[in-house]
Amino acid sequence: MFQVLVVEDDKNTAKLMNAVLKRAGYNVLTAKNGQEALMITDKNHVDIAIVDIMMPVMDGYEFTKCMRDCGSTMPILMVTAKQLPEDKCKGFLVGTDDYMVKPINEEEMLLRIKALLRRSKIVYERKLRIGKVELDYDSLTVTREGESQVLPQKEFYLLYKLLSYPDKIFTRLQLMDEIWGMDSETVDTTVNVHITRLRRRFESYPEFELVAIRGVGYKGVIHNEQ
Repeated sequence: MFQVLVVEDDKNTAKLMNAVLKRAGYNVLTAKNGQEALMITDKNHVDIAIVDIMMPVMDGYEFTKCMRDCGSTMPILMVTAKQLPEDKCKGFLVGTDDYMVKPINEEEMLLRIKALLRRSKIVYERKLRIGKVELDYDSLTVTREGESQVLPQKEFYLLYKLLSYPDKIFTRLQLMDEIWGMDSETVDTTVNVHITRLRRRFESYPEFELVAIRGVGYKGVIHNEQ
């Protein structure tokens, strides 16, 4: 069972989050400020932290920066009343993974937590499972029902990226920068060529497809994920 740390100085908000998370099947730890939260993470395994920004002693920005400076990759979801763009930017710059503005929507919070935990698991295991399909990052291998394909490096990275963030649209330039590098002389039509090859390779796989967004880029769509 996943363990969630709620870092929130408002008693009513903390109580509500605690109830919602426990009802969803999570174990919950609570802290009233960032300093308390650091002590809890020292003594307990925490899968994800939900952190308020405005708190006494140590605020959410400081807590997040401390965790990242210590090398922690634990997912952090900031939940706050601060909604100006510069506040969000500061949060992402210190290392938060996602951001929600109060008053929180309970269902949205649970969906965001689920997505962050899924990505964290992908990063930790370096494997991505979609129904009967498994992508192994270290071996560049895609396996389905005992049959494996070893992909060229760039093709694999492109597929892995798109399927790690289902339904998220990536522009061709984003994909070029991340997979080929900003200094690469490769043109963005290379992305199109690699997508075409991937579609041919996996056209018989019902679990996923790679969808072109006209004039923008591509996204991975997952079907019947189990």
